[in-house]
Amino acid sequence: MKPGKTRAAAEPVLRDATAPAGQQTHAARPSSAGVPGPSDPSRTTASTPAADTPGPLRSPWVRLKYLSYSTQLYPAMIAEASSDAVPGSLVTVYDRQGRVFGTGLYHPRARVPLRMFRHGEEPFTEEDFLVLLDRAVELRLQLLHLPEVTDAFRVVHSDGDGLGGLVVDRFADVLSVEVQSLGVWQRLPRWLAHLHRRLGTRREVIEVTDLAARVEGVPRQAPDAAVRPVKIREYGVVYEVDFAEGHKTGFFCDQRENRLRLARLVQPGQSVLDLCCYTGGFALAAAVLGKAGDVTGVDLDEKAVARARRNAHLNQVRVQWVHCDAFSYARQMQRNGRQWDVVVLDPPKFVASREEMQEGLKRYEDLNRLAAALVRPGGLLVTCSCSGLVSEEMFEKVVIRAVHKQSRRLQILERSGAGPDHPVWSACPEGRYLKVLWCRVW
Repeated sequence: MKPGKTRAAAEPVLRDATAPAGQQTHAARPSSAGVPGPSDPSRTTASTPAADTPGPLRSPWVRLKYLSYSTQLYPAMIAEASSDAVPGSLVTVYDRQGRVFGTGLYHPRARVPLRMFRHGEEPFTEEDFLVLLDRAVELRLQLLHLPEVTDAFRVVHSDGDGLGGLVVDRFADVLSVEVQSLGVWQRLPRWLAHLHRRLGTRREVIEVTDLAARVEGVPRQAPDAAVRPVKIREYGVVYEVDFAEGHKTGFFCDQRENRLRLARLVQPGQSVLDLCCYTGGFALAAAVLGKAGDVTGVDLDEKAVARARRNAHLNQVRVQWVHCDAFSYARQMQRNGRQWDVVVLDPPKFVASREEMQEGLKRYEDLNRLAAALVRPGGLLVTCSCSGLVSEEMFEKVVIRAVHKQSRRLQILERSGAGPDHPVWSACPEGRYLKVLWCRVW
């Protein structure tokens, strides 16, 4: 994945989990200080349940207008809240008749004011968050056995692990954390200590999304000390991960299995073009694991290209890195009549909102049309979209239309997405954001 795919820009904060108290290098401890209290007039409050509610309710509580088993409930779905349901509260959620519907974290002014963590009448306490964290860790360690092939993987995938508002990636001994809500921020110290114990990691880099900082009042603070890069391994390929430069870390775990699949499809000595290569994930997998003979990586981000070049040096392989806009480069190569055996296209998110849909789809079509022209007849085109609002069917139609405009045809071999450490929760299907088409071009 590329810049703009998952995280909003934020200052990273690095902490050492083993440092003595008072010697940590971190931002201020998560706290509800400064957030609105029960008297805040912007909140919808009710000290007693509505007339049709049977019996007293367990405070703090929220009552719904409509039932939904989604993990994210929006303002129009909430009828009222108790006066002690302050921002970040763990609340019991009731239906219109006053029956227990589940448990969630509440913030009255958030874009998503209620994030559900359990449905049903069974009580849910702060200890149950640790159970969810354990379940997420066990998936990666015991079922997927990821440490056997890599020390870089997603540990917590927000709603996909039943922990909406929290994203955690592991990179060697560092946890890269994204905080999307105040309720998560307030509980973060305990959660991270638990994850460090389970994973054997020592440090964390914390980022707060712009929306959480601006709307929910989650504090952000620049790091006290420089954050040093770490080296990680993935199926034998070494990458440098930088927490101080670029979007997120410059390395995206969701494409891990797709990088391996590409390496297995590349024939030794073949030519490979990695358009929008960022820090060189696909290009290096083709060169190191696939033994490709002529590999070119292209990206507009100068810092990303510099890191890709360092990654190639770490693996002692030769790759031609080009600092250039992918559209401009592809047009020039088309005019030159240049073609490759394999072309990988993994651009940034072109559709971030519904208002951007038409323009974003046009950009996907234009870039895929150019990329298809660079594939030798019978060659492989691997094309990706990380825009969650673009469905698999929509993306496939755009790619097919783009290739047909070149008077060429696709032989679709496979459809894939993010690795299994990026699970999708059945009540939150929008978590299926990454789409990858594997095609031969004729």
